[in-house]
Amino acid sequence: MTLLAAALSALAPQAARADLQILITKGVTDPIPIAIVPFARAVPADGGFDVAAVVQHDLESSGRFRALQRRDMLTQPASVADVQAADWKAAGEDYVVVGRVTAPTASEIDVNCDLINTQTGQLVGSQKFIASSASLRNAAHQISDFVYQKILGVRGAFATRIAYVSVQGKPPAEHYQLIVADADGENPKVVLESPQPIMSPAWSPDEQWLAYVSFENRVSGVYVQRVRTGERRLISARAGVNGAPAFSPDGSRMALTLSGSGGNLDIWLLDLNSQLLTRLTDDPAVDTEAAWSPDGKSIYFTSDRAGGPQIYKLDIAQSKRVQRITFGSGYNARPRVSPDGKQIAFVTREGSNYRIAVQDLASGTVSVLTHGSLDESPSFAPNGATIIYSGRDGEFGTLQTVSVDGLVTQRLKSDQGEVREPVWGPFPR
Repeated sequence: MTLLAAALSALAPQAARADLQILITKGVTDPIPIAIVPFARAVPADGGFDVAAVVQHDLESSGRFRALQRRDMLTQPASVADVQAADWKAAGEDYVVVGRVTAPTASEIDVNCDLINTQTGQLVGSQKFIASSASLRNAAHQISDFVYQKILGVRGAFATRIAYVSVQGKPPAEHYQLIVADADGENPKVVLESPQPIMSPAWSPDEQWLAYVSFENRVSGVYVQRVRTGERRLISARAGVNGAPAFSPDGSRMALTLSGSGGNLDIWLLDLNSQLLTRLTDDPAVDTEAAWSPDGKSIYFTSDRAGGPQIYKLDIAQSKRVQRITFGSGYNARPRVSPDGKQIAFVTREGSNYRIAVQDLASGTVSVLTHGSLDESPSFAPNGATIIYSGRDGEFGTLQTVSVDGLVTQRLKSDQGEVREPVWGPFPR
């Protein structure tokens, strides 16, 4: 093992240097007015952490809520009994969130929240979260998820995580980092660093592992790494290309793009327990970028077998039965399947521009969601409501999000370097 490989093998997660800042670039025209009142604190156990500020940031960043500023609040109640719904209604607020942080033991912090509908004066719901001082931010994200779902009827994804690749420096002195962060870009942790390219991160369905392609030995290899500890395993270093890993929905198998010594790219399945390798495609064309259906029975992939990149679907049990899915544009690639299996997101070409589109699989209807010149690497949030992707801001790569209805867009701006290849993690189990 080289010194570099040994150092990388021992690497555990550490704080990242580049933070992401959310900039809302487009929101809904009529956001829901809501007041998130500062929570009653547990001093000093909460360490001064402002739970309500995180909840407000989450809901506002979704583009679907307009939060009342604290300076405009006439009162700051902490419980349902103290909320005068009529007063908040008169102030133009549809909902009020109040809460309390308490410390019943030295090691436990309880966060209680209540959501009130000011139009009816009724309690919509209450929730309690148990946290530690280190996990208060996650508890705040869970409150945001609770409020989002109660009002919009869609499970929130604020308490999930994203992974992405950060690149600093210019060729030939580039430096690569694989980073995991909260869905809002906060709390970033470096899980891998290398002077050689890192590509194609993919989450395991239990959110414990990341797969990725690393060129640390100047040849491509597919690794899996436990996010919490840094433990890593090389699972494919075969002759030729080893690329585009994708965990099966049950986590037992991995779809890979392999070329072998012959150089032709095809989709293969690797059983992670037995290491048995099964070939799925066998075509002179380039077959790559596999994405699983939620039921684990089908795989969508990119192929140029029709002369240009298009998306196809195969049945794993009958892999010779291949169905073409995309038409229209001469370039459709990098498929990702929505959590409910009803849509795919992909990169499509419009003129000279590459943009993110979604296609309804039942009707075939395609909607182009983005308007950049080089939008790449789409990934669905686990609730299926939002897509994160890589775009450009001048000469730098940025992470951006767009809602599946196209109404809300955001840019997650890095304070240094460029970021690319985002992938949204699953709901925690």
